[in-house]
Amino acid sequence: MKNLRRSELICFGLLSLAICLGERHELMAQEILHMPTFRDRACVTAEQVVQNLVRMNAERAEALQAYEGTRVYRLDYRGFPGSRRAEMVLRVKYRSPLTKEFTVVSATGSKLVIEKVFQKLLQAEKEALREDHARLSALDSENYTFKLLGFEPSTPQIGSLYAVSVEPKTKNKFLYRGTIWIDGKDFAVVRIKAEPAKNPSFWTKHSQIEHEYVKVGDFWLPAHNHSVSTVRFGGRADLTIDYTNYEITDARPLGAGLHAFAEQLPK
Repeated sequence: MKNLRRSELICFGLLSLAICLGERHELMAQEILHMPTFRDRACVTAEQVVQNLVRMNAERAEALQAYEGTRVYRLDYRGFPGSRRAEMVLRVKYRSPLTKEFTVVSATGSKLVIEKVFQKLLQAEKEALREDHARLSALDSENYTFKLLGFEPSTPQIGSLYAVSVEPKTKNKFLYRGTIWIDGKDFAVVRIKAEPAKNPSFWTKHSQIEHEYVKVGDFWLPAHNHSVSTVRFGGRADLTIDYTNYEITDARPLGAGLHAFAEQLPK
């Protein structure tokens, strides 16, 4: 039983960070397959970009009242004390500000992963809606130091993007360090590549997380999460979460100031 708890902690550590990357930023972004060479944009500072990101996120959060969608969770663990695999498909209904309902459509594979990891993740996600948790994981200057790495003008395939490094100010289990890509028009995070600010478990040697978002109407919602952890005594945990079939069921009009800052910037 002790060995089973080890693998459970490893997997749950990964999934806990997935909450921070996915659910606290779920009004943000995606749709980037690669990042071309950055070009300088000296007239814009990291502080300006982040201020507008925070402002636009708040505006989108106020406007989005309800949505529905489908998720597919897949976890593949190989190593000590044995391999485990599971998949769970569910429907989610969100109602602002604090309600999420999950309906499991199907679940196959390891019962340990399904009951002790996936189900705990859903429970933790509901708890993450609380205001005190939101403050601890917020992508803002209270929790992070930001540095502007570069700017890529828009192309026929993707919009303009700012690349910004994020460094947590504390070793908080809700935070991460790495790089975020911000849409230059909507000021929404489209991609995150990061590692936890604090190791989620003694048994986890290293974790790497990539999170992508997609624009649905006026809003940016999670599209794909891929997390990989290597285990201290050998082994690898590979988690993916795919988000599909979004439907915005209730929303208010966004404020007129959504693109005001972007329109002032040279193209």
